[in-house]
Amino acid sequence: MAISPRQLAALRQRLEGRGKIVNDPDQIRESTAPFAGVVLGVDPSLRGTGWGVVRFGRPQHQALAFGTIRCPARWERSRCLLHILQTLRDVTRQYGAGVCAIEGLFFAQNIQTALIMGEARGAALAAIAESGVPIFEIAPRKVKQAVVGFGGAQKSAVAKMVQRMLNLPAVPDADAADALALALTYLQESGRHALASPKRI
Repeated sequence: MAISPRQLAALRQRLEGRGKIVNDPDQIRESTAPFAGVVLGVDPSLRGTGWGVVRFGRPQHQALAFGTIRCPARWERSRCLLHILQTLRDVTRQYGAGVCAIEGLFFAQNIQTALIMGEARGAALAAIAESGVPIFEIAPRKVKQAVVGFGGAQKSAVAKMVQRMLNLPAVPDADAADALALALTYLQESGRHALASPKRI
């Protein structure tokens, strides 16, 4: 497998600094070890934004809390956006998340759907950025690849694998499972052997 000179340099840097923990949020992408703290995963959607809080651990990471921010169909979009913002603000403060991993942008054939999803994502980003927590985006296919091993995996497969990886008593609902998968992927992609770190936004 061919790698670029930039990737090779990043790999050498990680190996040379092996074992160090970087606590400065601005240096997380160059860290030589996973972020040793709490990661908030967010899967934004107007009617069902999934969130999950995962604590780094060895040999197994721990799910501190997770859920879905539900907004009834009768609610106006503005009310939904406010609910998303307020809930994620509270979650970030309550669990002391040090990093947020949010789902990256995806292609949508329906422009109206894309705009609505963008609004929900914006509300989520604003709530988290307000607290000063660094935010990283991860593409949906990358999350599925990291958790299931296949970029085209179904949501049910992701949920079952998340249950297994976090030793949960039951399979979480699809939106919360996706959020937990984002947090798990961040921890995996930020590892010392990763060639490409998540993108900070």
